[in-house]
Amino acid sequence: MAVARGKRPRGARRLLRWLFLWLPLWFVLITCTQVLLLRWIPPVSSAFMISRQVDAVLEGDWSFRLHYSWRDSSQISRALPISLVAAEDQTFPAHHGFDFKAIDKALASNKRGKRVRGGSTISQQVAKNLFLWSGRSYLRKGLEAWYTVLIEFMWPKQRILEVYANIAEFGDGVYGAEAAAQRFFKKPAARLTASESARLAAVLPNPKRYSAKNPGPFVQRRARWIERQVRHLGGASYLAGNTQ
Repeated sequence: MAVARGKRPRGARRLLRWLFLWLPLWFVLITCTQVLLLRWIPPVSSAFMISRQVDAVLEGDWSFRLHYSWRDSSQISRALPISLVAAEDQTFPAHHGFDFKAIDKALASNKRGKRVRGGSTISQQVAKNLFLWSGRSYLRKGLEAWYTVLIEFMWPKQRILEVYANIAEFGDGVYGAEAAAQRFFKKPAARLTASESARLAAVLPNPKRYSAKNPGPFVQRRARWIERQVRHLGGASYLAGNTQ
């Protein structure tokens, strides 16, 4: 029997109904499960690590190797988390994933034609680095906001900072505190000094361009600024009791 013109076959209508009803539910279920499990399970990799490895393969760089070793927060120097907060997100203990004042400042700065600034919090950076891809599309920003809400809702602040210290890129293909400490300073992350921690935090704007091991003028200036900010915030005690 011919299908009446202008009407979709029943099978097509059922498929569309299934898509509209069930896909959003599956999306919520999968993403919530992802975030909930990673509250306790150390991530074996991240979206950014996978992307970097794929890029190396596509470029024919078969000698490229990722450097990543998870360490619990108890195995990381207390100087590093506070350096990361001082450098990237000084209101981290107080906000709920989004720093709207920082976003407004970034928009105003960019509107005036100055160097493009971001207003991302550490929570947003964890969401992006762990689950998503780089870029500026509305889709990615929307997913980043969704994952940020889930992370802030399901994880304590200490866990967010612990994951960030482990998946942040501190050099080309060097991810996390332990890999960076071993590669650049020949020591475990637990023994990083305040100065070394500040240098690691200082390269975060562009870890492929800047070096924590051989810091140029920019990294040296930024590291000194970070150390001053750490002292201004009150040192590691700034995070104690506020990130549990």
